[in-house]
Amino acid sequence: MLVSDFNYHLPEQLIAQEPLADRAASRMLHLNRVTGQFQDRLFRDFPDLLRADDLVVFNNTRVFPARLYGTRSGTKAQPISMRNPAAREFLRGRVEVLLTRQLSPEPNEWECLVRPGRKIGIGEHLFFGPVHDPQHQEQERLEAKVIARGGFGERRIRFALVPDFFELVDRIGHVPLPPYISRDDRLEDRSRYQTVYAHERGSVAAPTAGLHFTPQILARIAKRGIETAEITLHVGLGTFQPVRVAHLEQHKLHRELYSISAAAAAKINAAINARRRIVAIGTTVVRTLEFLAGRSGGNPLSASGGEADIFIYPGYKFRAVGALLTNFHLPQSTLLMLVSAFAGREHLLQAYRHAVEEKYRFYSYGDCMFLE
Repeated sequence: MLVSDFNYHLPEQLIAQEPLADRAASRMLHLNRVTGQFQDRLFRDFPDLLRADDLVVFNNTRVFPARLYGTRSGTKAQPISMRNPAAREFLRGRVEVLLTRQLSPEPNEWECLVRPGRKIGIGEHLFFGPVHDPQHQEQERLEAKVIARGGFGERRIRFALVPDFFELVDRIGHVPLPPYISRDDRLEDRSRYQTVYAHERGSVAAPTAGLHFTPQILARIAKRGIETAEITLHVGLGTFQPVRVAHLEQHKLHRELYSISAAAAAKINAAINARRRIVAIGTTVVRTLEFLAGRSGGNPLSASGGEADIFIYPGYKFRAVGALLTNFHLPQSTLLMLVSAFAGREHLLQAYRHAVEEKYRFYSYGDCMFLE
């Protein structure tokens, strides 16, 4: 199957650059994946579309400020602070690092993307955070060494040990907004580019279907007595990885860390055994549940953690998920291929054409679809 089969035209002005003031005010395109019929609705309708015996599964991963701006060894240090916009521009001109996956805590090694990739070689030292700023202590600065090179700009870096690494990253890092949001991150993105139920730190991108939920929407679901469960999938490099082959069967996904508790596994097993519908909130939940279901070989799921690398595209037979809430995805992306596998490529692309005509808001801060 050709990657080009998953293309569609999207006017640039439909790419949402800002979140709505009210998370739950998004529009929602409701698609029947059997008939291909769709209906324009609002996300506030979502709790009413659930069945009484549904199991709704959320991804509780938490985004951390994984984008770091810094200087390379040999670059002249300046008396500047990351909180100064002019300083940020200076640092951006030197080196940008996006932490995508922690490979080990001790030594503290990470897989990352770097810019400018061609200029940063093995053995080079990178420095992040305020430099010679009298308002900050020395531990405000992070230092890393490039120890290995990967493809497409990837690097493996090792940070010098500090007692409060993630606290420092929280202070000096930036929210890793996707590249199609053509503005710098702001303070409000720290809360808005985050689901209200996020608590397991580790993602470099939000599971965006969850961004529409508010405590009030969750309360309406609970009031109906609908069962819910949480799993964790830390969104990593695969989200930023373009498909660079002509035939999608040749594409390989990066691995992403997941975990599932015994309580969540029990709820999912019970729903599968009773042939109840499992509603996935986002493609990250789909990838996790389908990876686990495939690995179990028909046996009950159990508490576990590890790395998932499942690539779902048309022809895939779903084992666990029966309905899906998801945002709109980029042309020729692996996520569009996953949703096409779930709803049918023609049905989905027809729905996308309608969404474009009706000026839905697209991508991370945009509107959503409910497919059942």
